[in-house]
Amino acid sequence: MDEPTEIGRRVHRLRTERGMTQKQLAEPSYTPAYVSTLEAGKVRPSETALRFLAGRLGTSYEELTTGRPARLATELRLALTDAQRTLATGSADEAADHYRRLLADAEDLDLSDERAEALMGLGDCALEAGRLPQAIARFEEAEALLADQPLPRRARPIRGRAVAHLLAGELRYACYLLESAIDALNSEGLADPEALLLLYSAVIGPYIDMGAHARAAHAAELALALAPQVGDPALVAGLHRQVARTFLAEGRVADADASLAKAQAVYRQLRLRTDLAHCHWMRGYVQAQHGQLDLAERELRTAREMLTAKRAALYTAQVEVELADVLRRLGRYAEATDLVSALLEPSDGPVAGPGGVHAGGAHRLLGLIAQERGLTEEAEEHYVRALALLERSGAGGDLADLCRLLGDLLRRTGRTEAALDAYRTGLGHRAAPGTTTLGPAPAAPAFRPPSTPYAPPTAPYAPATTTLPAPR
Repeated sequence: MDEPTEIGRRVHRLRTERGMTQKQLAEPSYTPAYVSTLEAGKVRPSETALRFLAGRLGTSYEELTTGRPARLATELRLALTDAQRTLATGSADEAADHYRRLLADAEDLDLSDERAEALMGLGDCALEAGRLPQAIARFEEAEALLADQPLPRRARPIRGRAVAHLLAGELRYACYLLESAIDALNSEGLADPEALLLLYSAVIGPYIDMGAHARAAHAAELALALAPQVGDPALVAGLHRQVARTFLAEGRVADADASLAKAQAVYRQLRLRTDLAHCHWMRGYVQAQHGQLDLAERELRTAREMLTAKRAALYTAQVEVELADVLRRLGRYAEATDLVSALLEPSDGPVAGPGGVHAGGAHRLLGLIAQERGLTEEAEEHYVRALALLERSGAGGDLADLCRLLGDLLRRTGRTEAALDAYRTGLGHRAAPGTTTLGPAPAAPAFRPPSTPYAPPTAPYAPATTTLPAPR
């Protein structure tokens, strides 16, 4: 907001241009003396007063307080919506170019909300391109700009930061960020469905990587229950954008803003496809644990298609390992082998980080296939290579399970001492219950989401490597 003297001069100019007296402008809520004092710059008017005067003068609150025509801000919001569309349906690099230009425009116009939107867009682009430090920095900037906003408004940058830390291998911190936000939303009565969907779907990945399968399943069901139902969101969003352009051409700025808000909401739903893919993946995982292999294959293929379409390579690899394991259990060894072969480490040695976890999972699966086909030496080789990869990645639960598999194989071939060494190593990698995150499970939602088409069987499920207490 400009200084009172500048606002006063602007009110005086607009009033005289419209041929209004101070009394006509003031009535019925204020006095002519108040308008005179305001025009002289001797009082800092309240927001309520300025909105009243803007309505009387036929202008916008923004134009009256800053001197910027409302059309400029609306045109910027329209351009941000175009960038959202590009990111949701096209190239992340192209979208990033749009967002950079729009960030500069928002800074020139001193529009903090639009700056935050541009920063979050740049963060999402950096995530898709794998530039994790840059993504974290952009999301932190956006969150700082929104520091005085309610928590649901800050869910997007919090989620973005958490995903970036997850992809960087910082699983505990990712869980901490997401669980803290979920807990605050639920315990403080701020149960915004879109914000909760963003956070619940994002926390599935770190839960899975850390062996907290019960929590992951619970988060997936809650996210799917909250998921918005739209027939063809791209068409709906495009319609709202075109309507906004029409309104803007006619000078109907408020109507254009309303249409843009609808378009942005739909594009956010489109951006949720990656998150919703996690939910299908988790459903497939739980179904596989209960022996529902055909249903599990269908869910995992759906997740894989959604993630491939978004070029989310790291997540796609994780789903492919799960899908290949289902194919193995169905006896389709050739399909399973083909699916995970591309995930193996490069010839120059094992890799660390998330890629190492996926390559380790691929070797573990190939070891199981070889073992089931009676190829003991080949199975042992794959297990050993998987161990080397997972030790570099710090995946404790996976290491414990792998040591058990290797120990069982060695014991069956008569190498008892080597088997005991493998078992001891596995015990050293077992995580203590409750140590996966920095606190207990988040508070349960204050509402009961609608039931979802999938309901897991009533038989108890106790995964071997669960390291968190069951969700409330």
